[in-house]
Amino acid sequence: MAHNLKQCQVLVHKAIAAGAKALFLPEASDYIAHSSAETISLVRSVHESEFVRGLQDEARKSQMHINVGIHEPAEGGEKVKNTLIWIDGNGDIIQRYQKIHLFDVEIKGGPVLKESRSVEKGMNIIPPFQTPVGRVGLAICFDLRFPEISLALKRQHSQIITYPSAFTVPTGKAHWEPLLRARAIESQNYVVAAAQAGAHNEKRVSYGHSMIVSPWGEIVAHLGGEAGEPEIATADIDLGLVEKIKTEMPLLRRTTQ
Repeated sequence: MAHNLKQCQVLVHKAIAAGAKALFLPEASDYIAHSSAETISLVRSVHESEFVRGLQDEARKSQMHINVGIHEPAEGGEKVKNTLIWIDGNGDIIQRYQKIHLFDVEIKGGPVLKESRSVEKGMNIIPPFQTPVGRVGLAICFDLRFPEISLALKRQHSQIITYPSAFTVPTGKAHWEPLLRARAIESQNYVVAAAQAGAHNEKRVSYGHSMIVSPWGEIVAHLGGEAGEPEIATADIDLGLVEKIKTEMPLLRRTTQ
């Protein structure tokens, strides 16, 4: 976790140098473990986590808002929560979303991943909230495959939706870009998807390819899939464009159940 904190601190400093108002970091930025047992053994509360406290200090010093995916303890100690927190410019955690859709898949010729073995699923979509870059709605990784979340956030007047992720390489190659563009187009929101890249251990490799997608479905910023020096992708968020698209092409559901 100390190594991951240093990596994130590099990204904070790059974001400051770029003049960014907010920094979006990937899912599980604190750690990705070898096993379910290790995932549970490493978890700490935000008050005890050197990783979270280090980022709070960075936010406080720079007045940079930071959105970051972490693990938090679940009740009972048998599982953890996969959460996404928003740290404001005072270093305070002001929003928290717990991942609803857990990643339980078996890829032929690839990894077998059962997130539910060690992670407690979330139950609530949290309302979009005001930030220096617009009204942000939070989602995480596998939530990307379920448009109900982005549509619910849109109905609550979101302008930006996050999908911090650690996609596998096979699913990333096949689905990452089309899913991100689809969520942006249908929600008429910017989509910000910070993604882990490269090998975490001998069992797990993440696809990378962080993206920012406009509400028209255009990729306005993009990174590669190789691990190395931490990188940021930046884009100007044009909230006028969000409102223009929503006004000129109103997507009003006309079907009933």
